[in-house]
Amino acid sequence: MRIRTKIVLVVLPVVVLSIVLAGMTSFFVATTGVTRVASEFLAFKAEGLERYADGQWAVLEDNDLTGRSEFVEATRLGVENYAAGLMRSETENILAFDRNGELVMSTRPIEPTAEDRARLFELIESRDDSFVDIEIAGVARVARGFWFEPFEYFYLVTEARETFYSDVNRITFQTALVLAIASLFAIALLFVFSRSLTRPLTSVVGGMRTIITNNNLEERVPVEYDDETGELAHTFNIMTGELDKAYRQIKNYAFQAVLAQKRESRIRNIFQKYVPQELIDRFYENPESMLVGENRRLSILFSDIRSFTSISEAMQPEDLVNSLNQYFSVMVDIIMNRGGIIDKYIGDAIMAFFGAPVRHDDDGIQSVYAGIEMAEGLERFNEQQRANGKPEFQIGVGLNYGEVTVGNIGTDKKMDYTVIGDMVNLASRMEGLTKMYGQPVLLAESLFEFVDGVLPWRLVDAVAVKGKKQGVRIYTVAKDLTEPDQAFWNRHNAAMEAYYRRDFAGARAQFDELLIERADDTLVAMMKGRCERYEVEPPSADWDGVEIMESK
Repeated sequence: MRIRTKIVLVVLPVVVLSIVLAGMTSFFVATTGVTRVASEFLAFKAEGLERYADGQWAVLEDNDLTGRSEFVEATRLGVENYAAGLMRSETENILAFDRNGELVMSTRPIEPTAEDRARLFELIESRDDSFVDIEIAGVARVARGFWFEPFEYFYLVTEARETFYSDVNRITFQTALVLAIASLFAIALLFVFSRSLTRPLTSVVGGMRTIITNNNLEERVPVEYDDETGELAHTFNIMTGELDKAYRQIKNYAFQAVLAQKRESRIRNIFQKYVPQELIDRFYENPESMLVGENRRLSILFSDIRSFTSISEAMQPEDLVNSLNQYFSVMVDIIMNRGGIIDKYIGDAIMAFFGAPVRHDDDGIQSVYAGIEMAEGLERFNEQQRANGKPEFQIGVGLNYGEVTVGNIGTDKKMDYTVIGDMVNLASRMEGLTKMYGQPVLLAESLFEFVDGVLPWRLVDAVAVKGKKQGVRIYTVAKDLTEPDQAFWNRHNAAMEAYYRRDFAGARAQFDELLIERADDTLVAMMKGRCERYEVEPPSADWDGVEIMESK
C-alpha cells in the first residue's frame, strides 16, 4: 500500500468526523433555538388569551355582572374574537372544549373524531398546560392549553406540526447539504495535499535510485524533511486550524445575529401592544435596571365614568362593550399623544402617568392638557352616542404631581410596570372630588406652578382628603376662555382669597354678584353658603380654610 493511500485512510476519517461533529453541533443548536422560540411564541399566545379571558371576567366581577347570562355570553364572544385575532398562519387553530371533551369553539372549521375526543378528554381531565403533541382530525399538531374555570372551558392553542417544525426541517436539509459539500471538498483537498506531502519522499526515492544506478557516491539526495516538508505540514496545520476556527466563529456569529434580530423583532412587535415603546427600548439597553424601582417626580392622572352601573344596566352587553371600546380609544389616544403612559384600566376607570420611563421637562403641563382634552373628547364621543341613540357618558379627571415609586412591581410570575405612593392616592381622590364640585377636571396645587401663567385657572377649594390632615388647594383649568368667562374666573378667585382672609361678609358679597351674573354656577353657590354659615358661626382662630373630606 502506497504512503499516499495510507495518509488518506488515516487523515480522512479525522477530517470528515470533525466536519460532521461541527455541522451536527450547529444543527442541534439551531434546531433547539428555533424550537424554543416557536414554543415560547405558542406559549405566549396561550398566556395572552388566558390573560385576556381573565381580564374580561374581572370586568364582569367588578361590575357584579357574572350572574347575567347575556354579559357572560358577550364575554365568551369577546374571548372568541380575541382568539381569532391571534391567528397568524393558515394552519393555526384555537379550540375550546367543555368538561366532556365536546368542541364548543374553533377559530377554523374542524371536526374531531371519536378517537380524538377520547384523547382530548384525557388532556382536559389532567388540565395539562404544558407543550403537547396531539392529532386532531387526522392532522398532527402541537399545542399549549389552559383551563378557564369561569366558563369551564379548556382552551387549546394549536399549530400544525408540519408548519411548526418547518424551519427545523429546512435547517436539517441545509445542514445535510452543507455537510455533504464540506465532506466532498475536504476529500478533494486531502488528495491534493497528500500528493504535495508525498512529493519530497518521491524525490528522495528517485535520488536514491539514481545513486544506485549510477553508483555515484558524490551525488547528493535533496533531503527536505527539515525545511519544505516540515514547513508544508506546519503551514497546512495552521491553515486548516485557522480556517476551521474562523469558519466556526463566522457561522456562530451569523447564526446568533440572525436569531437575536428575529427574536428582538418578534418580541418588540408583540409587546408594543402592551408596553410603551420607550420602556422596551430602555429594557434592551439595560435589562437589569428594569427590575429595580426608583423614586421619581411625575404626574398621575385618574379618570372615571360617572354612574357607570346605571349606564350598563340601560344598554345591551354588545352595545356597552362597543361604546366602552370607542370611549377608551378616544381617551387613550389623547393621553398617549401627550406623552402619557396607560398604567391600567380599573373597570371603567383609567390610570395613567407622565414622566416615566422617560422624563420630560413639560410632563406636568402635558398631563393637564391631556385632562382638558379628555373632557373635550368626551363631547365628541357623546355626539356619536346621541346620534346612535345610546346613553351619554360623563367623566371626572383628577391630577396630581409629586414623588412616587415607579418600576416593575409584582412577582417573578407576573409583574407590572406601575407607580405607587401617597401622590397616587391623592390623584385618585382628586378624581373623586370632581363629582362633589361639579368640575370635569381637578388638579392638586402641586400642578399649579405648571399652569400658572400658561392656562386660565380657577381656585376651587382647599381640602384635606380622607385619611389626611394636611390640606391642599385644588384648581380647575381650561385651554382658553372668552373675555367674559376670564373676568368671571378672576372675580371668583378674588372672592376666594377674601374668603381665606376670613372676610366672609366681603366674600359673600362678591359671590352674590357672581350669582346674579350666573345663577347656575354650583361652585359659587357652594362658597356663598359657606360664607353665610361662617358669618353666623365664625370658625375657630386656627381655621386655615381647609375642608375636611370624610368620604373618598
